[in-house]
This record gives sequence, C-alpha cells and structure tokens, in this order.
Amino acid sequence: MHPQAALPLVTEALLDRKAVDPLVLDLRGLSAATDYFVIVSGTSDAHVRGMADHLMTALAPHGIAPHHVEGLAQGRWVLLDYVDFVVHVFHPELREFYQLERLWGDAPVLAGGTRDDGSKG
Repeated sequence: MHPQAALPLVTEALLDRKAVDPLVLDLRGLSAATDYFVIVSGTSDAHVRGMADHLMTALAPHGIAPHHVEGLAQGRWVLLDYVDFVVHVFHPELREFYQLERLWGDAPVLAGGTRDDGSKG
C-alpha cells in the first residue's frame, strides 16, 4: 500500500482511540529517513499505549506492520516506525519537551490541526 494511502487508516485508528492534537507532517524532500510523521498525544501512559496497540491491530489486516517499535512498555513516547511513515504517540509533557512540530517547522501539514504556534501548515 502506498504510504499516502495508509495515512487515512492511521489517523482514523488513532482518532478512534481519542487521539489529542493529531498532526501529519509531509517530510518528503526534507528527510531521508521517512516521508511522513504522524504526531498525536494521549492523556495518560495507558492511553498512549492503548493508541499504539490499537494502531498496530488496525493496520495488520491491511498487511501493514511496523518495522520497529520503541517505548511501548513505558507509554510515555511510543515510536512506531513503518519506514515510509513514523507515528509518534506522546504523553503531553514529552510532546511539549521535544517539540517535533517546531523541529520540522518547514514541513507542510497534511491533516490534523495546527502547529504549536497556532499557525496552519
């Protein structure tokens, strides 16, 4: 499945589990590591873990599995690397601390809200 076709499945699965402040950044031409970042927040460690687990379960029937997963046991910042896109599920304090939205401030926003400064992508 083309990565851009998978993004609606990703955002839908995360929103099904009440993802907070979803953001999809288009990193094509800006990063050699991946094409897209999907960034969301959860309200607790359990919420972060639950969203990550649900995402993996929801994508599996489509033949989409993460190449690498980090942070699932802790539930503070779960990184799901699907190669063409990377999903970051943050506890709010860590999202604020690392500020990936600002780090990739030149990236166009494809879906899901505003940047930290309130501007649209």
